[in-house]
Amino acid sequence: FSSQSRLRVAILPNQGQAKDLPIATNGQPFPWDRMRLPKTISPLHYDLTIHPNLTTLDFTGVARIELDVHEDTSIIILHAKQMQISNVLLLAPEGIRPLHVLEYPHFHQLALLSDSVLTKGRKYEVQLEFAANLSDSYHGFYKSSYRTSSGEVRVMASTQFEATFARAAFPCFDEPAFKANFTIRIIREPRHIAISNMPKVKTVELPGGLLEDHFDTTIKMSTYLVAYIVSDFLSVSKTTQHGVKISVYAVPEKINQTAYALDAAVKLLDFYDNYYDIPYQLPKHDLAAIPDFQAGAMENWGLSTYRETGLLFDPDRSSASDKLGITKVIAHELAHQWFGNLVTMEWWNDLWLKEGFAKFMEYISLDISYPELHVDDFFLGKCFDAMEVDSLSSSHPVSTPVENPMQIQEMFDDVSYDKGACILNMLRDFLTPEAFEIGIIQYLKRYSYQNTVSSHLWESLTNVSDVSDDLDEGRLKHREFCAKRNLPSGASKWQSDDELDVRAIMDTWTLQEGFPLVTVEVRGREVRLSQERYLKTDDPSLTEGFLWQIPLTYMTSTSNTIQRFLLKTKTDILYLPEEVDWVKFNVDMSGYYMVHYAGEGWNSIIRLLQHNHTALSGNDRANLIHNVFQLVSIGKVRLDTALELSLYLSRETEIMAVTQGFGELVPLYKLMEKRDMAALENQMKGYIVDLFRGLIDRQEWTDSGSVSERVLRSYLLLFACVRNYAPCVTKATQLFNKWKDSDGTLSLPVDITMAVFVIGARTPEGWDFLFEKYRHSMQMSVKSRMKTAMTVTSLQDKLTWSSYGEVMKTQDLPGVVVSVSKNPHGYKLAWDFLRANWHTLIKKFDLGSSTISHMVTQVTNQYSTREMLDEVRSFFGSLTEETGSEMRCIQQTYETIEDNIRWMDTNLPLLQAWLNKRSHKVAHEDL
Repeated sequence: FSSQSRLRVAILPNQGQAKDLPIATNGQPFPWDRMRLPKTISPLHYDLTIHPNLTTLDFTGVARIELDVHEDTSIIILHAKQMQISNVLLLAPEGIRPLHVLEYPHFHQLALLSDSVLTKGRKYEVQLEFAANLSDSYHGFYKSSYRTSSGEVRVMASTQFEATFARAAFPCFDEPAFKANFTIRIIREPRHIAISNMPKVKTVELPGGLLEDHFDTTIKMSTYLVAYIVSDFLSVSKTTQHGVKISVYAVPEKINQTAYALDAAVKLLDFYDNYYDIPYQLPKHDLAAIPDFQAGAMENWGLSTYRETGLLFDPDRSSASDKLGITKVIAHELAHQWFGNLVTMEWWNDLWLKEGFAKFMEYISLDISYPELHVDDFFLGKCFDAMEVDSLSSSHPVSTPVENPMQIQEMFDDVSYDKGACILNMLRDFLTPEAFEIGIIQYLKRYSYQNTVSSHLWESLTNVSDVSDDLDEGRLKHREFCAKRNLPSGASKWQSDDELDVRAIMDTWTLQEGFPLVTVEVRGREVRLSQERYLKTDDPSLTEGFLWQIPLTYMTSTSNTIQRFLLKTKTDILYLPEEVDWVKFNVDMSGYYMVHYAGEGWNSIIRLLQHNHTALSGNDRANLIHNVFQLVSIGKVRLDTALELSLYLSRETEIMAVTQGFGELVPLYKLMEKRDMAALENQMKGYIVDLFRGLIDRQEWTDSGSVSERVLRSYLLLFACVRNYAPCVTKATQLFNKWKDSDGTLSLPVDITMAVFVIGARTPEGWDFLFEKYRHSMQMSVKSRMKTAMTVTSLQDKLTWSSYGEVMKTQDLPGVVVSVSKNPHGYKLAWDFLRANWHTLIKKFDLGSSTISHMVTQVTNQYSTREMLDEVRSFFGSLTEETGSEMRCIQQTYETIEDNIRWMDTNLPLLQAWLNKRSHKVAHEDL
């Protein structure tokens, strides 16, 4: 191999002898030793012909790739995973020559070796034939199936390539920076249709009765966005104001559940066209509901794919929260057509650049396009979710180095999505919505069809003040845009003398993990500020060395004007114009930080909430509930102080504050349910029911009210029934019996069905009836509620997985396992199932995937004893790197259980004393 020795000089200058090189499958040295591909060659265009066989469940194909050579070389390194490669040819100007192929499966790499040098600056083509089985996981080119109402099983094939699975469908340069154009042809039987990223140009008849669909060439894009589906789907279509054809595809029997998604997609694509001031790039966009789908949805350019529950909506059977969820997921995937598809992160370390943005844009787009959904009422929940993970020492920076596929998968977590969205929201509040929007447009226009890193975004946002002339028209348009929608526009009013440096501020939020705890102490007119990392640990050394630039906002008892101050140092002092009764920092929680009110601070806030809680917004109240209980975890606030604050909740009606109250109080008895302490557990449950009794009693068993009121009603009635609140149980039992007597034909108000099903599932007959209805239902949202209700039962024999047999789709299994793990009668079953089926689960759902991480953390996060910690450590400690021992979620699990143990050791006596004191007081008042 003279070619190899030449390449060693060209590509691997720092290596030693050949023994350092990896060994290919045929025993020869493989000429590349890194997981990332070399930059000597890049693809310009792929010509792909794919022929799936839905009977034998395999596929064959031919890939012709046009290459651009940047340095003289005789070796082409690209990706292929678990496929047979044959007939590899170099199509050079001098003629056609075979290439020698080496495989290195550990990195999913192929090396194509040429006898002659490929010359810098010239274009070449390689052609590879390939064959593989359709995957039986949820990624690559995989098989999916569904059952018709008559019981027939139908098979289809669909793709999911993000993050590193295009290489399992065709040989390619499978990294986001290797953008190229794709011309795709799909061979199929006449009984199926094929769809892909681009519109179909023509269909050609082949010998043997097969058809070949030719699709138009894509624009320049990353491999992870390529998509194609072969199925018997039907579709419905409409056209946007800008002339883009939108179609929604689903299995034939569910096509009548697509109208809502179609209208939402049209409306949202038009919104983004206007907001980004850049027209959508393709002539069409399809949305497809896939029967087997692991993630929630995927933003493939021109053909986004969804779980059926994420797209299908039945106006008579779907709830308010279903509508909110479906609209958000469509808004998320369509936001990606610009953020992610048009402008793509250079590498997966900056995944947040697209995912944090798409999560953030769900709220911006719905706030303006669907004001009736009150999406603002739910945004804070995302920041609380992110803080949950980000308060552990095993968290990671928003932008963090990743190498291998497992680490890449792990980036798809609450930090990239939810923290990403929350810090963008903080920045938007800091810069003003108008300036933020202009900066975003500038970023998208400047980097269209390119790859970016975080600093490109910060530069675009820093330069908003001196944007070039071509944005003046845009700026005027934005003033009108803001005026039309009553959005604030105008300059940022931050108390800071320095020039604005967005990058300096935001690097502190993206390049270090965790978030700050700001301690505020008011002394007269002086407000003393200090910052430290908030961390649930008993090792203080882990909090050292962290410093953020924090855009603080605050209001006081004497002025509800929002004051702003950029805290750049460890400590600082603010001066108030006059003395105040109380001060509230992080107004509406627009900032991603916690606040501790030292000295008399918490007492003054508790007094305010008890006497006049509406002086603060619902978001401010939710923020205070969250902060005070989280501060108990790190010993900054005593538990009885947090519980005193919670007493005001008996007068609370706003969804975010109510659900956050539940979110802090319910886990306390959930910890006890996994121990033998029934008396205290029941006292705690009684306290929570008492606290919300008034609000529960006021709920009507109908579908009236705003989206937030309806979502809250579902939540409250479900809680009341699970907690055996008598009026709730009586009403739900009556309704379930009526529904059962009608053989499930009675139309129940949608928002209350969860409560009714949960009560119904308590008896063996009720559970079996629900199961039968679940088996035959074609309504995705109804099935989803039935499934959850069946996992809440106390009938232990119904909580085993065999109960579900073949009826439940494997994609739904992780959700069921997590739900059973929350059930006091099922938590051991869930843990035993996870251990016993670990190897099958990681094969099906992939190491590092959010599905696996979610199962690991959720099944274990309510354990609080040394025995359970030892059992968890013993199992995860027995894994190898191949079976997941290096996954971040395992460290998160250990930390969470240790935190639970510390919490119980410190706070149980306080909790017992406070509940006793309160019940004496209540009893005394009743006399």
